[in-house]
Amino acid sequence: MSASTAARPQTRPVAAAARAVMLALVGVLTLVATRDPAQLWWIALLAVAGAPALLAPGHRLIGPLSRLAEAVVIGLAASQVAVSSALGSSVGGLGASAVLPYLAVPVTVTALRRQFREGAVLLGVTAATLLVAGAFTEVDGGRQLGQAGYLAVCAQWLILAGLGLYAAGTLHQVMRVRAEGKPQPYAEATRLLTQLRTVARQLPGATLDPGGISEHLLEELRTVAPGNRGAVLSASGGGRLVVLAQVGVDRVDWETTLDADSAIADAWASQQPQTSARSQARSHSGGDVSALIVPLVAGVRTVGLVVLEADAAHAYPPPVVSRVTALTGPAALRLEAALLFDEVRSLATNEERQRLAREIHDGVAQELVMVGYGIDNALAYVDEDPKETAEALRTLRAEVTRVITELRLSLFELRSEVDRHGGLAAAIAEYARTVGASGGLRVHLSLDESTARLPAATEAELLRIAQEAVTNARKHAGASNLWVTCEVDPPYAQIEVSDDGHGIGDQRTDGHYGLAIMAERAERIRGRLEISPRQPSGTTVAVVVGSSPRRDNVRGSAAAEVE
Repeated sequence: MSASTAARPQTRPVAAAARAVMLALVGVLTLVATRDPAQLWWIALLAVAGAPALLAPGHRLIGPLSRLAEAVVIGLAASQVAVSSALGSSVGGLGASAVLPYLAVPVTVTALRRQFREGAVLLGVTAATLLVAGAFTEVDGGRQLGQAGYLAVCAQWLILAGLGLYAAGTLHQVMRVRAEGKPQPYAEATRLLTQLRTVARQLPGATLDPGGISEHLLEELRTVAPGNRGAVLSASGGGRLVVLAQVGVDRVDWETTLDADSAIADAWASQQPQTSARSQARSHSGGDVSALIVPLVAGVRTVGLVVLEADAAHAYPPPVVSRVTALTGPAALRLEAALLFDEVRSLATNEERQRLAREIHDGVAQELVMVGYGIDNALAYVDEDPKETAEALRTLRAEVTRVITELRLSLFELRSEVDRHGGLAAAIAEYARTVGASGGLRVHLSLDESTARLPAATEAELLRIAQEAVTNARKHAGASNLWVTCEVDPPYAQIEVSDDGHGIGDQRTDGHYGLAIMAERAERIRGRLEISPRQPSGTTVAVVVGSSPRRDNVRGSAAAEVE
């Protein structure tokens, strides 16, 4: 039974009680005005006219026709009661006020049902009936329509009913606007994401990749401004910037700290272009240099910075700055959309990962634990062929233990994230140590990570690729040793996982080793996935993002080996 159907039996008694009260009130007023019980037949006629609307309020024809009949009866009854009334003999027609209050019943019903046009029609029909009845009714040798009291009373009640209907309609509009204005997160998110998907398909390259947009912007700027190198930086949290893209012959170790005394920090804080005769790199060979830093401002928020440098003095006069800002203005909005989309995708991925972790923990893992307990109980009460049965149960118990271990490792993988303060290398190292300990692998770690950070989405994808490679080595390779190398120097990064197992042979990327998944993740961050045999045995999985860094960069590094 639907909700609307279930609600009808509850609303009908209320409607019936309201009509009964109004009929009783109009009946009493009619007796007071006319002192003639015979006039109560109009009240009975009103009850008959309104009965179909009460019994079938939602019917497409019966309800409106019944309310229309009530309006006609109200007009006729008001005219006749006014004639028989003993009130206001000097003015006449005041007796109509005994019946007209019932007009509120059909009008209120239409207002509650949000059928305001029907309510207006009912008022028009009532007014027409009153005029026609008054025109054909004689009172004291004249027409009732000529009595000032009759006209005043009719106009008064029609105006009151019209104002009530108008107020109900206005209130409904206000409530609807407020309801539409209330935040409805999922409906609004669905609408916005649908629009975003449509817009993304119309973009050049059909992409909302921050790195791709940044590279395109740098290519555009090279046509209007001189420069030997350039970069697009964006915030990553913790008062630091990440390099989304850069151009130039050599890699540059850009300044990424917003609390440093630099033109980069000044441009970010002031939201105004800054020029400097000092390089914005933390390691620079010296000589003449000109730097231009232009903030990418979308609305009131700074979403990134464009840094251009030329090995010449005074390379960025005001006309050049104007040409650059003309291109960076529209680019800021494109970059903000890409960064927001990246954040939404990251939130959705994290939420789904947590959901899967909860489902596995609360479902399969608990069931397997109970199976293990059942096997333990069976071992305690073996009667027939106890030796063979016990051996079979021990095998089952070992298998259940193995599956539970696999599930726990899957939970750990799903919940593993790159900590904002710990970095990508720390997350990969923690995962490799945990998996190596559970699988009996000797893990050798080589970590070399810059103090700068990659974009959050890039770090997340690199972590998942490393996890997949480590898991494959533990599950399928039959290895004894695992070598994990992590080198991060934004926007460059290289993750390499090697094992001394039996190798992957001629497995393709669509095999059971999850190579297809790793390839898709690498492509998503514009990286290169390389899978090769390791000599004398084993497999090496490597993913590379960006171009190779210069080895003279200043960076914090950590190297560790776990035997």
